[in-house]
Amino acid sequence: MTDRNNRFPASAYGLTVTGLFLCALLTLLIFGSSAGAAIADREVLPNGLTLLHTEKKALPIIRVVIAVKAGSVAETSAKAGLAHLTADLLNEGTTKRSSKEISEAIEFVGGSLQTSGGADYMTVSLSVLKKDMNLGFDLLSDILLKPAFSDQEIKRRKTIIKGVIQQQREEPGIVASKAFLAELFGDHPYGWPVEGTEDTLDAITRQDIVDFHKAYYAPNNAIMAVVGDISRDELMGMINRFFGGWDRRDTPGKKLPELRRITRPNVIKIQKDITQANIILGHSGIARDNPDYYAVTVMNYILGGGGFASRLVDNIRDNKGLSYDVHSFFSPQKYAGTFQAGLQTKNETAQVAIDEVLREMERIRTELVSSRELDDAKAYLTGSFPLRVDSNSKIAGFLISIEFYGLGLDYIDTYTQHIQKVSREDVQRVAKKYLNIEDYLLVIVGNINKTKLR
Repeated sequence: MTDRNNRFPASAYGLTVTGLFLCALLTLLIFGSSAGAAIADREVLPNGLTLLHTEKKALPIIRVVIAVKAGSVAETSAKAGLAHLTADLLNEGTTKRSSKEISEAIEFVGGSLQTSGGADYMTVSLSVLKKDMNLGFDLLSDILLKPAFSDQEIKRRKTIIKGVIQQQREEPGIVASKAFLAELFGDHPYGWPVEGTEDTLDAITRQDIVDFHKAYYAPNNAIMAVVGDISRDELMGMINRFFGGWDRRDTPGKKLPELRRITRPNVIKIQKDITQANIILGHSGIARDNPDYYAVTVMNYILGGGGFASRLVDNIRDNKGLSYDVHSFFSPQKYAGTFQAGLQTKNETAQVAIDEVLREMERIRTELVSSRELDDAKAYLTGSFPLRVDSNSKIAGFLISIEFYGLGLDYIDTYTQHIQKVSREDVQRVAKKYLNIEDYLLVIVGNINKTKLR
């Protein structure tokens, strides 16, 4: 649910006026025409599991996503990567199936079974044909409830993750992003990499993983979204059969540290002998429940989230030729968020490009955007919205997000309404409130001597 999804203008997706109309029509075809209609049935089961269900018979496919509130926010800095590693190991063997047996079983029926660890929550995702739903739900419950966490697999997955971490050190953009988040959030879990570091991975024991899974993988700490060719009665039959033993239990609470405040320009320079400097300029942003989210979304689209339609691209790329890719986004999460403007430019033009980013931030703070800019932003943001829910897979993920962030099952309607209400004055108001041109964090990865930063 971040504005990174809105970095490109309508033309980038071929969204002409006709295309935008077709996107709106797609929404009606997917969810029906009644305004304010819920896009899924919601109920909380006796064990505390929140269930979201949308029956769609167009194709004999079932998509299930289970989100467990067991992201990196639940771990400690000394064991950073614990949540991600736990999620990563779920389909690497259970008490009755090996990793090979799991992968062969799901691949034999042409399905998929994947896990992913994040900052706020982790997910397990299943896609399977209706005729194979018994096998699919059996595998899903098996990896979620009865993972083996074998020492051999733990060692193997740690080695793989460490290899990824080492490769990331050669990617200037990733180096800059990690440095930015670490400095911005400090001791808050959002400040450390979801995958951890080599040292913290070494500190994680099998018992840590077992204890983490036992503590947080509870039904009353989870959301299940099911979309596809399955009726409620069929679904409840699958849940009772394969998740009947998943019992409610208390989960630990954790007090998160206070967020760090930037009170002056803070510059982090990372030397790397490359021809293009990678630059991130930003600061803290907003949490997802902030009522200004929609006005911020429109404002950022105009500033740098609209791809070729944005001011940053128009100025820094098209007019001055300083960068091929320049963008901005707000990334709102459960407890906090970030604002980032990013670009790559020649080392020698780094300072000029940074000055232009700050100039555009100041301009949108002090001048009303044009009516055309506002109308174009609204047209794209509302017209392209159905692309987020044009498949069972996307709908299931979408349902998880709106439940986790408490957006309401009528969100498809309310999103459009909120975007349409944003005025030019709202754009300027949130720009003044949430864009800071004095107290910001600047990270630059490049040949520092050639950048000649002031």
